[in-house]
Amino acid sequence: MLSVNFIRQNKQKVIEAAKNKNREIDVDKILKLDDQRLDFIHKTQNLREERNKLSKQKIDEKLKTRGREIKVELKKFEEQLIINNQQLNELLSFVPNVPLDEVPIGKDSTDNKEIKKWGEVPKFDFAPKSHIELGKLLDVIDFKRGAKISGFRGYFLKNELAVLHFALLFYVFNKLVKNGYTPIIAPAVIKSFTLFGSGQFPWGEQDVYKLNDDDAYLAGTAEQPVTAYFSDEILAENDLPKKFVAFSPCFRKEAGAYGKDTKGLYRVHEFWKVEQVIIAKNDYDQARQLHEELQKNCEEILQELNLPYRVLLMCTGDMGEPQIKKYDTETWMPSRNNYGETMSNSIMGDFQTRRLNIKYRSKDGKVNYCFSLNNTALASPRILIAILENFQQKDGSVIIPKVLQPLVGFSRIISKNNPA
Repeated sequence: MLSVNFIRQNKQKVIEAAKNKNREIDVDKILKLDDQRLDFIHKTQNLREERNKLSKQKIDEKLKTRGREIKVELKKFEEQLIINNQQLNELLSFVPNVPLDEVPIGKDSTDNKEIKKWGEVPKFDFAPKSHIELGKLLDVIDFKRGAKISGFRGYFLKNELAVLHFALLFYVFNKLVKNGYTPIIAPAVIKSFTLFGSGQFPWGEQDVYKLNDDDAYLAGTAEQPVTAYFSDEILAENDLPKKFVAFSPCFRKEAGAYGKDTKGLYRVHEFWKVEQVIIAKNDYDQARQLHEELQKNCEEILQELNLPYRVLLMCTGDMGEPQIKKYDTETWMPSRNNYGETMSNSIMGDFQTRRLNIKYRSKDGKVNYCFSLNNTALASPRILIAILENFQQKDGSVIIPKVLQPLVGFSRIISKNNPA
């Protein structure tokens, strides 16, 4: 969330940022409500000061009458202030963050900027199969029974792919622990303040599963609970940055994605993620450095898996409301004849930490809001699409990436009908 003071001092910049993120906001109404808020505060302060002065004087009927009037006026202004704050906070909750200057301005994904490619896209001397076909041929995915049991976008991972799934998650989790990130298993059932704090609410509320219990939701990513870990706390600057590698199951309705990737493992309601989350001090130069570190981590994972990928610098119209800078890393998926998003790397500035009230005390004693950053390390089963399709062989088998072979105990997945 942006502070009112920042909006007041950067009015045109905030208006342009919202426009470039394809969002409508009413800055004039926000500032008008803030003016009213300040006026109510000023009036209530004056009335309290007057009441304090009267309490020190000799009581007579005139003072009693004025005391009653002050009580009525105070109640009126305090009630108006409550209503004003509710209206102001509602409008502020819909104001998106302001991107950094290096972020390209654009309307949608066509305006994203490709900044890097790595790896050789495979060239097959046979007609390659999709992960859906391979899943059935190798008996490692069951979509039919998945839909029967779970409904739309349901699936079962079976046999070698179930083992590979766990091996991938453990491999990536362990790699980042060795890189100095604190391992954490995040809860999947979370409260609404974490979703508001991360910026999922109010914009993405339609994608969140609400439970029957009061104030209970299913997390869409470990970013949500882990970013909220230090909510309402003041950290020490010397303890920053806090770096986490977090595992959690993830749940998304994909309400805005009907008609997109309806078949297969690309867009599902339930999946698992290893997420990188950093809470850092309020410093743009350090934030950029940490952003590159997060990016390096995820690229190393793809390189060690030998999966071709590209990196995009996201334009204003294709980045989320909380982000000030964002990279998407896309991995080659032959059945799409294109790259598909597998990692999303964001600098949030103090947008989330203001909502979550996460601060730190600097060495000079000043208290500031922290910065937050996050990036996917691995999302499965989506990454399984790339592995199955890129490493498929002419005989229908799939070779396991070498770094994972010691963990899974086999070097390839072979068709049960063709055990060559």
